[in-house]
Amino acid sequence: MGESTRAEIARAFAQHRFDDALGHLARDVVWTIVGYSVLEGADAVASTCRDTAGGLAATVATWDRCLTVEQDDTVVVEVLGRYRRQDGVTIVSSCHIIEFADAEIASITSYGVEVDPDSVGAPSGVRQASR
Repeated sequence: MGESTRAEIARAFAQHRFDDALGHLARDVVWTIVGYSVLEGADAVASTCRDTAGGLAATVATWDRCLTVEQDDTVVVEVLGRYRRQDGVTIVSSCHIIEFADAEIASITSYGVEVDPDSVGAPSGVRQASR
């Protein structure tokens, strides 16, 4: 990936391109997956990312939306992902708040929710997109 910007690293993490992001974890990084768990340390975060990537091996992920906002040492990435498997499609909206200490990821806070494309609260464009 060469010299990556903080925004590129954060987008890589949010879009499950973990090989491009894991090398930038601080040793004492904390990843809070809101409503699910808190992972402490680079080894725990990397292990969970590798498990996630393994679980998605038979899945094709596409990104209907990727919004990145950067301010000071923080990058926020909002993504709307469509995960296609043989048994169907799952749509997930997630937001990752990634705080950096110099070039390293110091903390991550992730929010995610599965989206029903037929719901009135679905992000714009989801209802029109093919499932």
